[in-house]
Amino acid sequence: MANSARINVYVQPRASKTVVAGMHDGCVKIRLAAPPVDGAANTALVEFVAEQMSVAKSRVRITAGLTSRRKTVEVDGVTSEELAGALSLP
Repeated sequence: MANSARINVYVQPRASKTVVAGMHDGCVKIRLAAPPVDGAANTALVEFVAEQMSVAKSRVRITAGLTSRRKTVEVDGVTSEELAGALSLP
């Protein structure tokens, strides 16, 4: 889709709660409460980004790094600025 934005994230699974935790080596660091088994952390990441962006989960996908802590997340229908703003520290 032409109208989409990507952002690089670094995930930390098995955290006490799911939050944006700042930056890590040029990526947005997101702590996930889910464990990294059976795709649970990836599912939690998609749900968290969709919630932060107020979009449907179907508009969020992981385009790179499915088995890595470093991932590329793409969101349809938003600008890069909107995505970066929604995933910045409060």
